[in-house]
Amino acid sequence: MSQYPFQNPDTPLEERVRDLVSRMTLAEKVSQLVYEACAIPRLGVPEYNWWNECLHGVGRAGIATVFPQSIGLAATFDPDLVHRVATVISDEARAKHHEAVRQGYRRQYQGLTFWTPNVNIFRDPRWGRGQETFGEDPYLTGRMGVAFVRGLQGEDPKYLKVIATPKHYAVHSGPEALRHHFDARVSAKELRETYLPAFRDCVVEGRAHSVMGAYNRTNGEPCCAHTELLGTILRGEWGFDGYVVSDCGAINDFHAHHTITSTPEQSSALAVRKGCDLECGHVYPSLEQAVRQGLITEAEIDTAVSRLMRARFKLGLFDPDERVPYARLPYEGVDSAEHRALARDAAAQSLVLLKNQGGVLPLSRNLDCVAVIGPNADDRDVLLGNYNGFPSRSMTVLDGIRQAVGPSTRVIYARGCEIAREAGSGWGDLPDDGFAEALAAVERASVVVLVLGINNRIEGEEGSASDSQWQGDRIRIELPRIQQKLFEAIADRGKPIVLVLLTGSPLAIPREHERSRAVLLAWYPGQDGGAAVADALFGLSNPSGRLPITWVKSLDQLPPFTDYEMTGRTYRFFQGEPLYPFGYGLSYTTFSYSGLTLSGAALAAGQELSVSLEVKNTGKMAGDEIVQAYLEDLEASVRVPRWQLVGVRRVSLEPSRSQKVTFTVTPRQMALIDESGTRVLEPGRFRLHVGGRQPDGTSRALAGTAVAAVEFEVTGSRTPLPY
Repeated sequence: MSQYPFQNPDTPLEERVRDLVSRMTLAEKVSQLVYEACAIPRLGVPEYNWWNECLHGVGRAGIATVFPQSIGLAATFDPDLVHRVATVISDEARAKHHEAVRQGYRRQYQGLTFWTPNVNIFRDPRWGRGQETFGEDPYLTGRMGVAFVRGLQGEDPKYLKVIATPKHYAVHSGPEALRHHFDARVSAKELRETYLPAFRDCVVEGRAHSVMGAYNRTNGEPCCAHTELLGTILRGEWGFDGYVVSDCGAINDFHAHHTITSTPEQSSALAVRKGCDLECGHVYPSLEQAVRQGLITEAEIDTAVSRLMRARFKLGLFDPDERVPYARLPYEGVDSAEHRALARDAAAQSLVLLKNQGGVLPLSRNLDCVAVIGPNADDRDVLLGNYNGFPSRSMTVLDGIRQAVGPSTRVIYARGCEIAREAGSGWGDLPDDGFAEALAAVERASVVVLVLGINNRIEGEEGSASDSQWQGDRIRIELPRIQQKLFEAIADRGKPIVLVLLTGSPLAIPREHERSRAVLLAWYPGQDGGAAVADALFGLSNPSGRLPITWVKSLDQLPPFTDYEMTGRTYRFFQGEPLYPFGYGLSYTTFSYSGLTLSGAALAAGQELSVSLEVKNTGKMAGDEIVQAYLEDLEASVRVPRWQLVGVRRVSLEPSRSQKVTFTVTPRQMALIDESGTRVLEPGRFRLHVGGRQPDGTSRALAGTAVAAVEFEVTGSRTPLPY
């Protein structure tokens, strides 16, 4: 029998929250506002650790299925796949949580509140954490973010499966070294045109129950105590009713680095009053003293505690397991064969074929000899990216190739060099000592599969990427110099090179592109990435991924890293010629488009536009086409993107088969953001482009495919729309 009303699962939620919070002392309330929330034994409240991670699989908590890194999932351009991936992740998260509790543990990485997805915009390739994002485009990031949030949180009308936490809100994408004191300055237009859309989608459409504030300041105010971001926009415009958590140590930054306060008491009081309910850090315990100093009231603390307790009730953490459907997910489902199969499928769909000169790929499985060379060819850690879990088994690229080739094919492996070592130890060894072995393999092979790139020690978060050039970020985006030398030495031997790249960020490889017969981008592909790569190399699958970020030829083409204005950044505003454009990727088959039709050539302001067309596989191999729709505003009164993605569909087709594809372009997508940050639908002409790529010249030259285009007009008067 329940001792208190809050312990009765049949009591209405808000009554349970009020009852529980009303019984807490001030000290007990404050103890619940930190990520390591202690138990309150007299009330039967167990301890709870709010910190958990599941960026691309349950992270840092033992065995779990490891999917491709987020940037690789973005390359699938498939929100439905991302939803399936997130559903599997939340299945494993729930099962692992309940098993830990059954064994008597409630520690870090064992809870149900996950600090993911990262929906920041990957605006600059130097950023080490760009790999955690869904790329540079607000629309694609929003679609992937909503799918991920919904897959994590589930669809039960009463209980949340787990809680998703879109991060880092907002205007946050490096440099890592400056994040604790940096002030990101953006206009009202840039804020709402680029940096907020994905967060808005996750909160309004995805119903994310938590949001993480960023370390930095935005336009002068710290993100974890930002009047406009947390108050006006998040809770006001978007109606967010969940809780906000700080990034780890961000509240301490208020007085220690931003110097907008002087004491921990001032920092904690400011953050809670502005709407940051939970701290990852150790400053909020000073809230008791802050109350005594008159910096904050206990009623204001009650608001934050209530939001956190509401979340725990919605997770079912105070209810018997038999009342919570997700508590019955079996522990045996963790790392199941079905989950591993999805990880391999996701990896296959994430691969981006960047070059295939003369149709060198797919390779025959019966070649006499294949040389597999490079520091990433037989490295298991590089498969996993960062914020990762630990698979029970994994397959490197070398493993996959050995498994894929026929019995008569000889596979010779040589590492060639370490991933970025540029000097000897002083005892006679040199970085290029492995070149001789690699060149011997090249001489004996019919084709060279050269597996290069970087890893999570070169790019990542401040403090976690031990070999990075600048505290997690990169100063140069070319291949490490020793790998460049290895590539040139091999290319000089004249054998056909198939370059396989493992990376979480763009690499400037114009020379390697020219000297390779084929280039296949594998990202950090997860536990079965090696199998997926080998399947693609030998034609057991057909690459279908697309780039979710522009690959520039050189950093000379970009503005300074610290410049958050979008001029010259991403496909939406970049005016140069990229190495590989956003949305680009090749296939082993070909597709044609026909019959592009609109619901009308003229629309009254506020009407939706219905779009349909036929896509046909005109090649000889089954494959997936990524159908992309881009909208171009031809008569905007302010600067707008050149064009921007407004729809995407993945279509699987056998040879000679076709399928009708439909899109809906909404008035919100037709509207622009004016200089005041207002979303406005203006009358005028628009052009819609639909095809397997964006409608730029570089994509046309690389892909050799056409994009269908049609114009329409919006009539009526200039109309402000809700953001």
